Amino acid sequence: MADKHDDSEDTRSKNAKTNTPSEREQRAQLELATLGPHGELELPSVTIDGYSLELREDDQFIGDTASRTAFRKMLHAWREVFFEMAGKDPLGAKPTQDIGKHRLDELLEKDGPAAAAIRAAQEDYALQLSHVVQRFLKEKSWKGVKRVIVGGGFHQSEVGEGAIGRAAELLVKDKVAVELRTLHHHADEGGLIGWVHLAPTALLQSYDAILAVDIGGTNARCGIVLTHLHKTPDMSCAEVVRRDKWSHAGDEPKRDELVEGIAAMLEKLLEYAEKKGIRVAPFIGVACPGLICEDGSIAGGTQNLPGNWESTRFHLPRDLAERLPTISGGRTQVCLHNDAVVQGLSELPFTQDVKRWAVLTVGTGLGNASYTNREPAPS
Repeated sequence: MADKHDDSEDTRSKNAKTNTPSEREQRAQLELATLGPHGELELPSVTIDGYSLELREDDQFIGDTASRTAFRKMLHAWREVFFEMAGKDPLGAKPTQDIGKHRLDELLEKDGPAAAAIRAAQEDYALQLSHVVQRFLKEKSWKGVKRVIVGGGFHQSEVGEGAIGRAAELLVKDKVAVELRTLHHHADEGGLIGWVHLAPTALLQSYDAILAVDIGGTNARCGIVLTHLHKTPDMSCAEVVRRDKWSHAGDEPKRDELVEGIAAMLEKLLEYAEKKGIRVAPFIGVACPGLICEDGSIAGGTQNLPGNWESTRFHLPRDLAERLPTISGGRTQVCLHNDAVVQGLSELPFTQDVKRWAVLTVGTGLGNASYTNREPAPS
């Protein structure tokens, strides 16, 4: 016992001389860095009423019927119809899921069987999206919603924008008192910019930018987000000045390999910020699918991600923090929230004319979140 005590004293003495934290201190710092709060629902200017609603209809999740994957299935079905009618494939040799959105836009511009098949799929999708919106509006957390913002990558194409526009027309035709709009920001940036509304304001005031991560079933995005807080207090001018994107679905990484890859992307962004003199706050916001618990664990909804993200032995904020260096000389707080919630929050400065609003993110699946704007505190 005496020997063990002496060893401990020697270790403490060495740590004091070298200013190196002990293993216990390192663990304590890491725990503080990942405490959160994660999945915060009450923000100073908005309340998050609900997210990741999994509504079932005809023995399937209704969100799955209006996802990007669903649109591809609709397009494939119409492709087969036109093939049977003409004896020639209207979309060429590539499998439907491999035809890029830019190629579909090109085909839509031309008059012919391919354009007709795409338009038919757009109409099917618009009908389904309109139905999904109306179904969500019946839920308690969506009662009184007057604007629905459609995010995700689908609207970043003529095909997607046309389908969403048609859904808006159908809602008007059905006399549904809700406005359908698309995200202000690029799909690769909305899920990053939303973090400026979740990071502690006191922390943001001392720095130029934060690091943000958006993990989806197909892509992982990381970026440096300039807040421009002192220029526009509502952060309506927040922008991504540098971003990186990994289309990980094609690489089929394991869960831990995906986390490792994200950490490597963040390190490169930190190097860029240092070269450009951008003062980055010791805060990283991480958005991912699923139900986010206060302790940073994930309770469900991660079926489109590789591996088991709901394991009690896996803690994404901690695992990411372990792989990263300190930022600006201080403990780095890693905060976790749902990806649809964060993408929706990027719209916060542009929704001040309505009290209740919501977001649908069209990706591998269909994310959802609803919000109520809060009355500003009296000055």
